[in-house]
Parts: sequence; C-alpha cells; structure tokens
Amino acid sequence: MLKKQKISIKVGDIVTIISGFNKNETGEVLRINRKTGKIVVKGINFKFKHVKPNTEKEIGEIKQFEAPIHHSNVKVNLKEIS
Repeated sequence: MLKKQKISIKVGDIVTIISGFNKNETGEVLRINRKTGKIVVKGINFKFKHVKPNTEKEIGEIKQFEAPIHHSNVKVNLKEIS
C-alpha cells in the first residue's frame, strides 16, 4: 500500500530542477501526484509516444508529452514567488 508523501510544492509554483538531465532549468508545476511523489513541470522531461493508426483512414503519429519527475529533484524558486 502506497503512503501519501508530504510535498511542499503546489500547482503553479515555479521550480528549478536540481538533478538529472534537465539540471538548472526552470518551469511551472502543472500536476502533482501525492501517491507516487511525482510532479509534472511545464517544458521539462519531454518523452515521445509512437501511436499506430487504428483504421486504414487514420495516420500514425508521434505524440510528445511531459513525463513526471520525482519531487526530490526540484526546489521551489523563491525569487519568482515574491
């Protein structure tokens, strides 16, 4: 059973990534999942999903979306809040 994690970040906060591939980049928090402790930041951690066509009339496409990152890898940017 997953335990809800205490997260001091709120939706709409400006955060800075402190570790990982996107280190030192900033973005706005879009969503928070308290069960897994992950957040989605606008413009950070893009992933691609290849979608096959379901019928002959449709065409395949590549969708791009922001993947969640763990809340311990970000810090709230205090300069942007004031």
